[in-house]
Amino acid sequence: MSLIKSLGNVFVGLKAYTNVDPLELASFAAKYCYEAQPPKFGDMIDVEKRLFLTGHHTTLEHFYLTFEINGISVGDVTLGLHLASPFYNSDQRSGRFCSEMFSAPDIDGVRKYVGDFWSGIESHDSILDYFRRSVEVYNANIEKATEIAARFIKEERPFASEKYIQQNAPKIAREQLRVFMPVIFPTGLVYTIDLITLVSMYRTAFNPVMKWVVGRMVEEMLVVFPKLKFMFPEEAGAGASSLKLDYRSSGQALYKPDFELRGTMSNFGMVIPEPRDMHPVDTLHFHPKFMDNSVLNVDSTVEISLATMGQDQRHRLIRRSLPVLTGNFYIPPVVRELKLEGAMESVMANWDSLQKNLPESLWYILAPYGAMVAYSKSGSVNAIAHEQAKRTCWCAQEEIYHLSRLQRKTIEFFNPKSELLEFFQPPCWKTGKCAECTRYCGRNMKASEYFPERKV
Repeated sequence: MSLIKSLGNVFVGLKAYTNVDPLELASFAAKYCYEAQPPKFGDMIDVEKRLFLTGHHTTLEHFYLTFEINGISVGDVTLGLHLASPFYNSDQRSGRFCSEMFSAPDIDGVRKYVGDFWSGIESHDSILDYFRRSVEVYNANIEKATEIAARFIKEERPFASEKYIQQNAPKIAREQLRVFMPVIFPTGLVYTIDLITLVSMYRTAFNPVMKWVVGRMVEEMLVVFPKLKFMFPEEAGAGASSLKLDYRSSGQALYKPDFELRGTMSNFGMVIPEPRDMHPVDTLHFHPKFMDNSVLNVDSTVEISLATMGQDQRHRLIRRSLPVLTGNFYIPPVVRELKLEGAMESVMANWDSLQKNLPESLWYILAPYGAMVAYSKSGSVNAIAHEQAKRTCWCAQEEIYHLSRLQRKTIEFFNPKSELLEFFQPPCWKTGKCAECTRYCGRNMKASEYFPERKV
């Protein structure tokens, strides 16, 4: 059963849930703790008084809900749903694969999105003018960008087939040229959380879109399970707090992400995995032999584009601080080849000029994909190893590849013999075989340096 609710173009629908009553499931889990013999499923306790109000919430984590969310902006996912909470599973629409997302955007849809969630704004003209100018930069350069991407693929990936080039040059061009587009662009995702995570999000939603989306999640769930109403009192759903991000208007063009190593804990007792331990199934967080790795930390500070921050958030076992908007702008290699720094300055100045007249929550999601953010990261060796295996692959986005490359190069600079370097490699490093199968990128697998500079 799924009752789809909408506001304008934004849809939230409950698509699936654990196939039992959540109160019965919580009672069953709790009674397993309290009784010497396995309890009978369906025997109830007072979940509200004995579990919920007393804070015994692990019993509520057994119940999962899966939502379809469509029409929400990319910015309200990156700086909203995915920003602080790591307790979710999410699969989001890829801009790399969806050409019409950028080439033929729904201008009226953007107008409606702003009007639906920020109804107090008298005029949308300056917002829509900024949006149109960004789209014009994209459309005026996408054809040439595709040609450049194809040329770069041929230069860097000597074994790439013509079919690979034809299929991937347009995707890479879209991915790099979108830096001019504001992250208010609509997206869609499948989003799975447990019951207590929904309760916590209901109490902490920190911008207008999150408040509405989470409210619809709760509303949809209560249609199916009305007895859970006590977990969602109206006074707790106001989401009194709001997101405040520091903004440093430095205004520089950067051609690489920035990485600073803040420290690593002693690597004494570290266990080096083999490729089979991580691919195709990553077992580092499951096998006892890797447990000591989970208390060995790597701490860093990064500066990356909003586009790549969204990619970085997919690694949920890595902890992150609140981001700072630095005022810098990321120029990827294809855009640099097009010499569009002037367009970058114009887009950033236009976005900056909107700040004084708009609510912060709206201004944030009008930032271009290329606007850069800085934040601290901290992760165990196991978590970092998983991230590096995915992001040093040449199928990864160019910017996040270079971020991972910088991490490896920095550690190598300070300690060329560090065992940590054994973790920072894609599966093909030792095996000599592409882990992506039919998606083989065409690079020289026998090259002496597996982590060179790359443009695409």
